[in-house]
Amino acid sequence: QVQLVESGGGLVQAGGSLRLSCAASGRTSSSYYFAWFRQGPGKEREFVAAVRAGGGETRYADSVKGRFTISRDFARSTVNLQLNNLKPEDTAVYYCALDMTPRSSPSGTRYAYEYWGQGTQVTVSS
Repeated sequence: QVQLVESGGGLVQAGGSLRLSCAASGRTSSSYYFAWFRQGPGKEREFVAAVRAGGGETRYADSVKGRFTISRDFARSTVNLQLNNLKPEDTAVYYCALDMTPRSSPSGTRYAYEYWGQGTQVTVSS
């Protein structure tokens, strides 16, 4: 059993930055993939970014490329998301997720991820 706990959300003005963290407890593997998804008001949950737990390949949604950076610390079982140049449309609950299925690359679909955190709110004011 794996538990994921997010932290770091908050209220920020447009153009500002935040850093989200996700701590994983339980057994994990370097072959797993961590991801961040988000769900804005009245919207479907959407993919943001993913990274292989052991390092290397990353994947980003087009809407966040160049602004958000995903990173991981395998030894500490944490994954971070640096959010820069935030926009009001980035307002959402951000969720950390874990995919334990062996894959050649990270998935961008939420149905691939078996474990989820409780979410952390990010609000960007204009």
